[in-house]
Amino acid sequence: TSARTRRPLRLPAIPAPAPLRLVVRRSARILRKLGADRIPLPARLRALSIKHGISENVSLLRGNALEPTEHQKAVEAARKRFESADTHFRRPLDLTARMGRTVEIDLEAVHAQGMVTPFGERTQIAEEFRLIKRPLLLNAFEKGKNAIRNGNIIMVASSRSGEGKTFTAVNLAMSIASERDLTVLLIDADVAKPDIPNALGFDADIGLVDLIADDRIKVSDVILRTNVDNLSVIPAGRPHHLATELLASERMAQLVTELSLRYPERVVIMDSPPALLSSVAGVLALNVGQILFVVEAERTSQTAVDSAIGLVSACKNINLLLNKSRPLGGNERFGSYYTGYY
Repeated sequence: TSARTRRPLRLPAIPAPAPLRLVVRRSARILRKLGADRIPLPARLRALSIKHGISENVSLLRGNALEPTEHQKAVEAARKRFESADTHFRRPLDLTARMGRTVEIDLEAVHAQGMVTPFGERTQIAEEFRLIKRPLLLNAFEKGKNAIRNGNIIMVASSRSGEGKTFTAVNLAMSIASERDLTVLLIDADVAKPDIPNALGFDADIGLVDLIADDRIKVSDVILRTNVDNLSVIPAGRPHHLATELLASERMAQLVTELSLRYPERVVIMDSPPALLSSVAGVLALNVGQILFVVEAERTSQTAVDSAIGLVSACKNINLLLNKSRPLGGNERFGSYYTGYY
């Protein structure tokens, strides 16, 4: 069989002064007839387009409108994101009134959710976190050759969302805050889905991301003191398209070192994003001394746990916490000994 001879595309002669609408209609009719899509403009039509002020990069004609290419759309979207972020972080900030700001935690609501409060109650959840915190505190303040770098910086992580990571971070912070000789700084480092303000019942604006991105902001500007003795909070802050890069920056490493060394009796707890859903957890693991890794019982697979731990393996001190587990047998649970105590 002989190959079919392709005839060259012949455009109808279009007079130069023809209106733009006529050019568009005729060109669109030709493209529809050929059944083509996304065909670059022919030289004659390109010359007319330029003459009438149309971008030379436009390559698709439909009906009476000129549509931008996918490349143009991506460039425009990126430009808007960068302009938005620049405006976002260059808004005037009244930092003079922020130092020493205090927020009220609704302790009754927190207690109603089954969480630890500083009331000194002898509940099952309180007893469980007394058991959880003790080895972490021993590691945090180990001396001599067994001392852990940034040991008092503890990151709470998980494989996926919904495993109880934020619940664990808040309860651990509340439990450690009840210690007589320690203070706790709870940092919401889950910058994509910050949930600590919701869990504790207060509003937050600037926080960790703003502190790293803006040199004008100091640590004291973002720390929120609470009505719980020995407990302060740093919220996640405002969204930023380069949040991962900011958390991996040298400024973040300096911040962690400063928080670790400024107050020797302070424990810093970071609530990180799920390791399998965000690269932020792996970045944060570079600078923390310990990780409390939450695993949901009967839901999280061994494969998911192994993969997630591999992503945060930059930290060499990882402790696993099995959450939402059922008792193996009998009616007694840990902490039930204190039922009716007092």
